[in-house]
Formats: sequence, structure tokens, C-alpha cells
Amino acid sequence: MSQPSRSRVQPVHSPHPGLAPWLDRVVCADCLELLEQLPDESIDLIFADPPYNLQLAQTLIRPDSSVVDACDDEWDQFESFAAYDQFTRAWLSACRRVLKDSGTLWVIGSYHNIFRVGAALQDLGYWVLNDVVWVKANPMPNFRGVRFTNAHETLIWCKKSATAKGYVFNYHDMKAANGGKQMRSDWYFPLCNGGERLRDEDGAKLHPTQKPLGLIDRVIAAASRPGQVVLDPFAGVGTTAVAALRRGRHFVAVEREPGYVAAALQRLEAESDGQLPLFAYGT
Repeated sequence: MSQPSRSRVQPVHSPHPGLAPWLDRVVCADCLELLEQLPDESIDLIFADPPYNLQLAQTLIRPDSSVVDACDDEWDQFESFAAYDQFTRAWLSACRRVLKDSGTLWVIGSYHNIFRVGAALQDLGYWVLNDVVWVKANPMPNFRGVRFTNAHETLIWCKKSATAKGYVFNYHDMKAANGGKQMRSDWYFPLCNGGERLRDEDGAKLHPTQKPLGLIDRVIAAASRPGQVVLDPFAGVGTTAVAALRRGRHFVAVEREPGYVAAALQRLEAESDGQLPLFAYGT
């Protein structure tokens, strides 16, 4: 599916006055604190890439003795499954309050967390529409040879409740993008690499779980309309915001790590041809 040219959302004075302080901005804040400030039923689409709670117990070593740059950041660590479950229910509950009755939520995860997230979704009243498998065209090998190569992640797509009506699914657009055939729930995209992978001054990955732009672009293209508002409560380096901007959607991007926020702003500055009034740093 080709990615769109840079269409433009109209700045903050448009059809979402209750969201004006945060619309088309990257907000450096804890998502739970920011979600408390958003109006009820103000968001059309949520894409969430929460911490995976990977529970890494030891360093990963390649056959050439080099160390794998895995996700061992503090923000991905929880003291127990119970603590992770509490966190998950908190942010999902907050998202459900701000989601319109006609809106939908997508959440992505690995085998480490997606089953716990799915149970929480159903317990909180969300209604699952699909699970979608992101099949990685270039997965990281299993270096120890003790498991199958982990070559996919799972996205859950759900509406607010079993009775919620009017959610967006651009079926014909998806079919057209798939050569005239119904789009299936297995999506093939490579891991971020090459020029798409953001790196720091030392050449290390800037964000360990950066998602490919094409993956999030498809979510936004499938489940929203131009001018609608996309929320990302774990915005990372701003991929959802970039995809929304390109698709002519508004966005609210929330990220607590200042380094990621800075990278997101840099990307959005390039996307918007330097029109930085669209974006703001801070709470």
C-alpha cells in the first residue's frame, strides 16, 4: 500500500474546540495525566503501542559475540504482572472515556503482553472487531536456537462496546489498495531499518520498538476519515503523528520521554515544512 503525499490538516482553530490545547501537538506528559484533561468522547481513533513488559532476564548475544540492542529501558519495566495489569486497565479505561461512541481503538503488542491487554479490553467493555498480525519481513533471529523465530506482533482492533455503531472502516479503500481483493488480517511490513530507523549520535537505535510508518499509515487509512482526530498515548518518536499528518487527520500525541518528544518534533517539522506552530513541546 503506497503512502500518501503530504496532505495538510488545518491548524487548531477547526472543528475540535475542546481539544484546542493539545490538537496537532506532541505533549510531553504521562499519558494518564494528560488523558484526564481531554474531554469525554472527543477522539475518533486511538492507536496505542504501550510498554511490552518484556521481562528480559539476560543479555542477548549474537553468534559473532555482539550484543543485541534490545528493549531494556526503564519505561518497559514493571515489578510484577499485577502492576502491569493495573497500568493497562488504567490507560485503557481513560482511553475508553475519551473515545467517541463511533470511534475505535487499536493496540499493538507482542506475545509478552498482548494476551493480558486483550483480556483487559474485554473486561472493560470494549468489543473486538479483528486481530491483525503484523508479519515481519525481516525478523530478528532467535540467536540461542531455543525457540521459533518471533516473526510477528499482534494488533487488536476494537470498538467501544458491543452496541456501539457507526465506526469507520474504509473497506473499499483497503480493497483497492490490495489489488481489488479483500484485505486480509495478515499484514507484511519490514522492521524499521535503513533511513526510516531513527538513531542517536552514536548510531544506536533512538527508540527500541519504533514501528514502521507503513503499518500505522494503514491503520489510519483503514479506520478514520480526513479531519478526524487520532490519539496516540504512547507516541514515542512520533510515527503516528507523522502518518496522521500525511493523511490529513488531526492528532494528539502524548509521550513522557523528552528525548523521544524532541525526535518527534524534528520529524514533524520536516513533514510540515517548518510550520512549527502546529506543534508544541510541554504540558
